Amino acid sequence: MCVFCGIVAGEVPKHEVYSGERVLAFLDINPATRGHCLVVPKRHVERLGELSREEAAELLEAAGAIAEACRSQLGAKGVNFWINQGRVAGQVVPHLHLHVVPRYAEEEVKVEVRAERAAQQELEETAERLRKGLR
Repeated sequence: MCVFCGIVAGEVPKHEVYSGERVLAFLDINPATRGHCLVVPKRHVERLGELSREEAAELLEAAGAIAEACRSQLGAKGVNFWINQGRVAGQVVPHLHLHVVPRYAEEEVKVEVRAERAAQQELEETAERLRKGLR
């Protein structure tokens, strides 16, 4: 059993923030900032595309509500949301989880994005390949 399934089952201790019909949210034990939460589907899935529409909706609704609570109750000035999907992307626990990371100051968490512009031809070719995968 994965650690998040153990948390959902009540077999692993947690600091619960939200529990709904399909998702659970709890504080990350290795927080990037104060109030860093993980929102997980109660059903074991590894990838976002495996969620039902209802699970996806509740996951996002819970994340939005938690973000608002971070602002109103913890004084956060912003929030980052992220999902790491696959080990190469940094997913440590193979159970889908959405991070809700409150931001209090710009320097707290470093998120780096490619700074140089991609070539138009590369963008066109990549977009076409992705569209084919969506059909």
